[in-house]
Amino acid sequence: MLNLPGIYPPIATPFKDDEVDYAGLAHNVRRWMGTGLRGLLALGSNGEAAFVDEDEAERVIATVRDGVPRDRVLLAGSGRQSTRATIAATKRAAKAGADAVLVLTPFYFKAQMTPDALADHYRAVADASPVPVLLYNFTAVTGLNMTPDTVAALSAHPNIAGLKDSNGDVGQVAAVVARAPGDFTVLVGSAATLYPAMTVGAAGGIVAVANVVPDVCVRLYDLVRAGKHDEARLLQRRLTPLANAVTGGYGIAGLKVAMEIAGYAGGEVRRPLRPAKPEARGALQRLLDELLAQSG
Repeated sequence: MLNLPGIYPPIATPFKDDEVDYAGLAHNVRRWMGTGLRGLLALGSNGEAAFVDEDEAERVIATVRDGVPRDRVLLAGSGRQSTRATIAATKRAAKAGADAVLVLTPFYFKAQMTPDALADHYRAVADASPVPVLLYNFTAVTGLNMTPDTVAALSAHPNIAGLKDSNGDVGQVAAVVARAPGDFTVLVGSAATLYPAMTVGAAGGIVAVANVVPDVCVRLYDLVRAGKHDEARLLQRRLTPLANAVTGGYGIAGLKVAMEIAGYAGGEVRRPLRPAKPEARGALQRLLDELLAQSG
């Protein structure tokens, strides 16, 4: 069984001249693997998964796998709009080296994505998947909210290992934790709510700012796990401004600028996303400098 608790960055996919910069990606993976991260998520929302071709997706996963040792966890996004396409993408991700897949709720026909439709979709994917499946709830992107009732029902499936919840609703996280089995792993997608979410039972997070300051995010996780709540709350307050700026404030382009400032290969965004505005670099530099000065 996978040991999932911990901190993961939803890694950015660096582009150069509209092509994936695989060398830059490999450089980033080497740096991240020198930290205490539990693993990496390739091809999540912050990885611009919606803009990556299927052949690129397989190569991205394989490139990341080459740099992620087997005692760490490689997650890969494999959600597509149809069940058939999701199953195919899931099998390709597993073949390329993913330890588990993260499956976003299909949303194109959102009005028809009832709890029963979502449950049928996820069960079919989990039945066919050669690796464990994590549910992915991100209402801001999909317009759908997978309720705690639906998550609880799906948590009984032997090949559905957990949930990434990016809604920032700590109450909903608590409701899921209360109803799911103890071995069902809930990870949050909002670094600004990492501390409160962990206090109600979340097992860590898949958070964008961990692309930039992985050690700070891991330290916050370790403080909560050690019961050092005063220190954890202070670090959470210090981390939140940068976390809110990437990607909520400046978008994925801003995340990539912050990564460049921190010495990673951020690269370009893929159109139709636009490059960060000039003022973003100065603002992100100040936020990063303040966080590093405060957190030592």
